[in-house]
Amino acid sequence: MIRTLVQLSDPHIKLPGTRAYGRVDTARFLREAVQAVGRLKQAPQAVVLTGDLTDFGRPDEYQHLRELLQPIECPIYLLPGNHDEREALRGAFPGHAWLRNGTPFVQYAVDLGGLRLVTVDTVVPGASHGEVCAARLEQLAQLLAQDTVTPTLIAMHHPPFRTMIGHMDEIGLRDPGGALAAVVARHPQVRRVICGHLHRLIQAPWANTMAMTAPSTAHQVCLDLAEDAPSAFTMEPPGFLVHAWSEEGDVVSHAMPIGRFEGPFPFHADDGQLID
Repeated sequence: MIRTLVQLSDPHIKLPGTRAYGRVDTARFLREAVQAVGRLKQAPQAVVLTGDLTDFGRPDEYQHLRELLQPIECPIYLLPGNHDEREALRGAFPGHAWLRNGTPFVQYAVDLGGLRLVTVDTVVPGASHGEVCAARLEQLAQLLAQDTVTPTLIAMHHPPFRTMIGHMDEIGLRDPGGALAAVVARHPQVRRVICGHLHRLIQAPWANTMAMTAPSTAHQVCLDLAEDAPSAFTMEPPGFLVHAWSEEGDVVSHAMPIGRFEGPFPFHADDGQLID
């Protein structure tokens, strides 16, 4: 049986009636993303949101986020990004016990049935870049050591690799000495490191596994690899990722655009002949 985990990222929810950068109706886009998740052929085991849940980390923004996510019927797992505020997030989702683990950081592990999800909190309060301090590294190592067999996805906001989008790499993850990479590389059960922050689908080999970022459910970072490229976004089609796994432990990641599209149409007629 194939099971799936949906990854939504960077919705940047604001107060009702307001737009990000005066232009982007992020609430409308997230509403459409939730509807798209509901139309998937296979209902997901869970949904994870990889940070920048709100635009300013305000309690009323998190309440708006909670309302927008309400139609999702499966478990929802959240982690903060650089636009978020941990305590406001915890306050808006009091029933999510995994947000409270006795430490300041939002780091936890959940069993999805044949796949394990482990989160890493990369937030530096008041800063746009990310980092993983010694305390978070130790907690991650402990979480990974609890189960070294089950295929595992690590979810975090800032990607651990250089994307070559200069202005985003400047506010990327700082990993002095490769300490995070060393911890992950010691655990071959880690099949993916799934991230947000970049508002694009980007993939790279990293620490003996594959690391990747997800598109935003709203606006996308402009793909411009020039060294002096300006910080800018585009209204390219939004999307999300679907991470699928089998009973044999295979993990495959699919990109899904958000919207309503014509089809599906058969490639063959009822008599088996190829349709021209």
